[in-house]
Amino acid sequence: MRHLLVPSCLAVALLAAPATAADSALPAWATNRDERLPQDRALHLDWLGVDDWQEAGYGGKGVKILVLDTGFRGYRDYLGKSLPASVVARSARKDGNLEHKDSQHGILVAEVVHAIAPDAEILLSNWDTDSPETFLDAVRWAKEQGARVITCSVVMPSWSDGEGNGPTHRKLSALLGDGTRPGDPLFFSCAGNTAQRHWSGTFNPAADGYHRWTKDVTVNNVSPWYDGRVSLEVCWSDPGARYEIEVIDPATGKQPEGVTYRQQVDPPASVARFTPKSGSGISYALRVKQVSGKPGKFHLNSLAAYLSEVRLAGSIPFPGDGPEVVTVGAVDASFKRASFSACGPNSPQPKPDVVAPIPFGSFMRSRPFSGTSCATPQAAAAAVLCLSRNSDWTAAQARKYLTTWARDLGPTGHDCETGHGLVWLPHLAPAPRAK
Repeated sequence: MRHLLVPSCLAVALLAAPATAADSALPAWATNRDERLPQDRALHLDWLGVDDWQEAGYGGKGVKILVLDTGFRGYRDYLGKSLPASVVARSARKDGNLEHKDSQHGILVAEVVHAIAPDAEILLSNWDTDSPETFLDAVRWAKEQGARVITCSVVMPSWSDGEGNGPTHRKLSALLGDGTRPGDPLFFSCAGNTAQRHWSGTFNPAADGYHRWTKDVTVNNVSPWYDGRVSLEVCWSDPGARYEIEVIDPATGKQPEGVTYRQQVDPPASVARFTPKSGSGISYALRVKQVSGKPGKFHLNSLAAYLSEVRLAGSIPFPGDGPEVVTVGAVDASFKRASFSACGPNSPQPKPDVVAPIPFGSFMRSRPFSGTSCATPQAAAAAVLCLSRNSDWTAAQARKYLTTWARDLGPTGHDCETGHGLVWLPHLAPAPRAK
């Protein structure tokens, strides 16, 4: 089956049409989803062009893909259902616990992979979020297992300078290789849902020494989601500079209880973390000051909270800011960038590389999987199909193929919101060739 992109009005109708008045807030697949989900998925796969490949018998056979994530709680319950009958699992955490975090995020990622590449062999691994070395160990293990594709939908902003540099990037790049040798895996990373939770620019001190976000504003208000720990992370490139982040209650100017701070040397970063207390009457804001070095560019990222002062450009955090990875953003059913999908430019490699449509219906739960977390495994699974049909291709060839055939959505050529365009695999006649 081969069609042009579906008009946005029809796309929205198929993804979100209400079944009854009582269910008007739910998309179609969430009501009678066992009946509607296959139909909605068929449309989604057609947008990506993978339906044609599946019908031709290319479902990822012979290709291993690692789902690198932090949330696999209860994954065994989905084996033979929304996941393959068997997976290869190994935790890179020091405690060896693959189900450490009470989250099914990684299972949802794996479900997307399995829907697009049903014959691929899926590997699962997690890492200790306070240890970059365990992240790298998971990648190393996957490479040893023969994984040709890796997909990661979790961001770690303070693990780089926000520009694709730092020791973890250097080590990751060494593990992945340049993509031209057999065994070099192709790494896909989410762009991140940080577009509305990021600021970057040159430090501009006010009279009191605090950074001015705008002309007369030195306080950046923080709006927690109240469903987890907030992490506010400032990173920069110049090792001779040092910035510090300070969390205050803007009503009193005092620091709320429970805030912890951490300074990092390589890459340089300043991190503040706290667990907000709903109903406590406490509000939160942050200030940034420079304590050494010359004023330079820095990045601020917020996890689990919104910021009042933001800048879209350069909002892609680690690992998506690295030139060694394929970075995937998200577009909605009208093929416009999702408001939260982070944008480049970041590293010398144009970012993001490609985008994929969201949401993606799930058999696991009543609401669809969304965010750049959902977009990333779609692109990764498309690469799996390419490699299953062209077993002699290198990672570099598969990457070039995906970016070359991507359907341009923004200004002609690469742009910092939608990259090279929508992930799309062309019709199988004539046979695809790497460019």
